[in-house]
Amino acid sequence: MNDTNSAKSAPRPDRAARGAAGTDPWAALPAGTPSLPPAATFAELALPAEVHDVLTGLGVDTPFPIQSATLPDALAGRDVLGRARTGSGKTLAFGLPLLVRIAGRRAEAHKPLALVLVPTRELAQQVTDALDPFARALKLRLATVVGGMSIGRQATALRDGAEVLVATPGRLMDLVERKDCRLERVGATVLDEADQMADMGFMPQVTEILDLVPAGGQRLLFSATLDHNVDLLVERYLTDPVVHSVDPSAATVSTMDHHVLHVHGADKFATATEIAARDGRVIMFLATKASVDRFTKHLLGSGVRAAALHGDKSQPLRTRTLDRFRSGEVPVLVATNVAARGIHVDALDLVVNVDPPADHKDYLHRGGRTARAGESGIVVTLVTPEQQRDVARLMADAGIRPQVTKVRSGEAALSRITGARTPSGVPVAGAAPSQEGAKRGGAAFRGMGTVPGRPGRAKNESRKAAEARKTAEARQAARIRRGK
Repeated sequence: MNDTNSAKSAPRPDRAARGAAGTDPWAALPAGTPSLPPAATFAELALPAEVHDVLTGLGVDTPFPIQSATLPDALAGRDVLGRARTGSGKTLAFGLPLLVRIAGRRAEAHKPLALVLVPTRELAQQVTDALDPFARALKLRLATVVGGMSIGRQATALRDGAEVLVATPGRLMDLVERKDCRLERVGATVLDEADQMADMGFMPQVTEILDLVPAGGQRLLFSATLDHNVDLLVERYLTDPVVHSVDPSAATVSTMDHHVLHVHGADKFATATEIAARDGRVIMFLATKASVDRFTKHLLGSGVRAAALHGDKSQPLRTRTLDRFRSGEVPVLVATNVAARGIHVDALDLVVNVDPPADHKDYLHRGGRTARAGESGIVVTLVTPEQQRDVARLMADAGIRPQVTKVRSGEAALSRITGARTPSGVPVAGAAPSQEGAKRGGAAFRGMGTVPGRPGRAKNESRKAAEARKTAEARQAARIRRGK
């Protein structure tokens, strides 16, 4: 086991050298100690009987590729640097070795024995849910600490003792500063979605936390990329890590189809509404919190059961919304990028980018909500004429060659690709009738909210400019209806 201090691995080449080595910096990482052979079945692994019993009860006997590759090395106590696309099963790839390592031990008050750092509240809950049956079987206690929830209750859980702590960096640092959590007994640490933590600005907290964890413990780091200083985390905190890169991105998933639908700006709102009215669940991504709330309200008024998810929602509300979506009570989840990572929903076969993402990484993580664990799925992006060049560049950066189709609301091609259909128009109970005009060729949906007291006008838009825009949109809608 990696329980004692050991010398760091040889210095790695600088980032410029890695970048020059090729387009994939993972391929340029220096070879360390060879990895152990992959495991074809869980039965081959040195797992406790209790863990095998849980796996059997779940009907799981064959590991996913990332599990097959990393579990032998992680169970042997080695540091692991892993890349696997979202939905690949990496939670058990790091979770099982973590639990097995501390099985039979008991944590003191405020002093967890193992730590899992994740970027978002949703991912923290997903990790907790996935590990809970195995922790119970091994008589280990889990605690989850995230923002948006009662810090007092989280402090109580740590005081009562928890062997495994699943945390977001910001809330964990709050608890450390309050002296409700001490990390000197942590012997195994996981960083999941390290690149997302860097993108969200958590790198200072992550390094501060890792500096508080005793040297010599086992470290497991999973990340889609090595940019934004993730490579420095590897160099500074991992010792001779075994590198495993499995299913590097959503672009390589053969069961995922990518469609770019060219739409007129004046018809985008109607097109998105018809897709939402399909028979089946769908996640629809928009750029801003205001546009998410506005579109959700419109869908409810059009007869489509939908719910909104974004960072301004409280954690209990976000949890209830996800539970309703998973159960099928609400078939449409309208979200900002808060849902792009850490949300697993079985048998979700469609993701729609109503507003295209800002970059290819966001695209891949949005798309990663579907075609998970070998299932099939479709990712659709609605693109207006002025967005076409940027989206083409985004797809090239993602390594994706999508099928491009020009569509309009009400057309057979739209229904064939997405299952779109005309909504009932009968408001969902408690919802007001939609005022957005979702008829074919209706008002454009631009992914922006309106200014209170000035309906139909965007922020900083004058009355004259708003009237000119509406006139232009009406003319464009008329041309669309005439088939021009």
